[in-house]
Parts: sequence; structure tokens; C-alpha cells
Amino acid sequence: MGSNSYSLLRRLLFSFDPETSHLLALRALRTMQRTPGGLSATARRFAFRDPRLGQTLLDMHFPNPLGLAAGFDKDACIIHAMAALGFGSVEVGTVTPKPQSGNPRPRLFRLSSEDSLQNAMGFNNEGLDAALARLKRDAPFPVPIGLNVGKNKDTPQEAALEEYLGLIDALDVVGDYGVVNISSPNTPGLRDFQNEEFVGELFSTATATCRKPLFLKIAPDSDIESLVTLATVAVEAGASGIIATNTSIDYALSTQAKDFGGISGSLIREKSFRVLEALAEALHGKTILISVGGIDSGAEAYRRLQAGASLLQAYTGLIYRGPGFAATVNRDLIHSMDQNGIDHISQIAGSTGR
Repeated sequence: MGSNSYSLLRRLLFSFDPETSHLLALRALRTMQRTPGGLSATARRFAFRDPRLGQTLLDMHFPNPLGLAAGFDKDACIIHAMAALGFGSVEVGTVTPKPQSGNPRPRLFRLSSEDSLQNAMGFNNEGLDAALARLKRDAPFPVPIGLNVGKNKDTPQEAALEEYLGLIDALDVVGDYGVVNISSPNTPGLRDFQNEEFVGELFSTATATCRKPLFLKIAPDSDIESLVTLATVAVEAGASGIIATNTSIDYALSTQAKDFGGISGSLIREKSFRVLEALAEALHGKTILISVGGIDSGAEAYRRLQAGASLLQAYTGLIYRGPGFAATVNRDLIHSMDQNGIDHISQIAGSTGR
């Protein structure tokens, strides 16, 4: 689908409220996934493949660096569809132990003139058992699958550690890697766990038994020195990598912003990039850095890789650019590599300033 074609579809989708549009998109993708020949036809139309974009990290093969960030496929319903659209990995969730409905609607908002979104979803999902059942049923998958996990809203703070450890146990049977989400702004008290004591205990305990890679996803709103310290503690306690960043509660970024929820998309591009730069300065070569936040073009993807990211994730860019988004980013990455005489994507990571 070219940009002109998606412009028409986007106009239709954007005539609905954002959450309704999202549900319609999920329904269409599930239908395509179940239709005989639908996945192969979609991949022929949309996926861009080039072996120079592929890399194996932590025993997982990523056909390209651009993954789908958590939040789009909360319940692990459309993994094959997103791979057919050209994403090199898919992170599902955030999944909580028990099903929960999330915060009251409206809870998803477009900041359209700024190519951004604001969400206050509150970990709405069908729960761990439903996600595990789908992951088992639909396996194997053509790309690495991450399981992003978070605590239930009504779980007492003192029980959170045990709840996260129980969620991580699920990785024994499904998924390729896990992500600890303590950085969403939409569950009361969740960001309180972004402290060295909790993170150190969680990762040291979990990695003693978990055989799959575990990542910590951090928020962009603390001072950078504190974020680097927190990430370093996680890595020293056994985390395989850091995902930077989650959404932002810096509502001064936009005059359109609500005073609740988290902002994603172009508005947090520079904020997310600054966090990546600082993490790379401290941890490049010591861990895997996954950059997310405002990546909506091949040029921005290349900049993140140069700054030290090994992998990338996006969500909001897909909403504003359409089903050809991943192919466009990956095609433009190859173009940038050709222009700079780079033979393989592994040669880019951290090539700026280090």
C-alpha cells in the first residue's frame, strides 16, 4: 500500500476515536492472518527483506532490527500478521497475571499535528493464561517474540516482586525474551519500582532460574544520571539488555496534551534519543540496547543504531505511516548503508562517538 492509498485509509480510520480504530485494525489483521494465503500475500506486498539487515543476538535471529513495541498486540493475537508486515520482532503485552479492563475510556488520544499519541490504557489485557494459550497455539513464529509483563493494578506494592517473578516463570514455556515493565505511567505506583533495590533484587532472583534473556524497560522522565545508574544495576544483576524508552509524562511537550497518561511518537524523539546516548556511553558493548520512542523513518532508525542501539522498536510510527512502515524504514536503512559503504548492519551500532 503506497502512501497515497494509506492516506485514504488513515482518513477513514481517524474518523473513529483512536481506540475504536485500533480495534478495527486488530480485527482486520486477525482476519488476514486466518485467511488461507493471507500471510504470504501480505508479506509479498509489504515485507522488505535483505540479509544485510539480519543479526543474531542472544541466540535469537532478528531478520531486521525494527520490532513492534509492546502495546499494539496486547494479547498475542496478531504476531504472524505483524511479521508479514515486515517487523523483525514482536513484543506482546503488557500482560498481567489476571485479566483487567484497564482505565476508563476515553484513554487513547491522537496528537495528530505532532505525529504522536497519548495513552492512559492501564494494562488492559486478557491475562497471562490467555496470552500463553495463544502463544502455544500459534507457535512457531518467524521472528523473535518478547513477552512484556506488568503487575495487576490491585496487587499490593509489597507483593509486586513475587508477581513479577511469577510472570517471568512463563518464559520457560513461551516467548524468546522477557521484558519487565515498571515504567508505564498508567498503573498507580508502578514507576515507584524504578529504584535500584527493587531492580537489583528482581533481576538477580529471576536470572538465577530464567533461561531466556530478560530486559528492563525504562521511562524517559527521570534525570539521565539516575536512569544510567538504574540500567547499570539491572545489567550487573543479570539483565540481558535495556529498552529505552517507555512513554513520557512531560506534558509540556505539547499544548494538546492531556494531564494524564503517557506520550509517544515524534514528541518524545529527542528525549528518548538523549537517554539512548547516555546509556550507550556507559553500557555499549556490555549489554543489548533497544531504542524506542519517536522512530518514524529510516533516517531516525539509522541515527539510533549509530548512537549505540542494536535493535529498534516502534508503534506510533505504524499508526501514522501505515502498513508499509516497516518496509520503508528497512529499505531506507539499506540505502543509508549503501551511501556509507557499510556491508552489514552489525557494523553500525555505536559507530558515532565511540
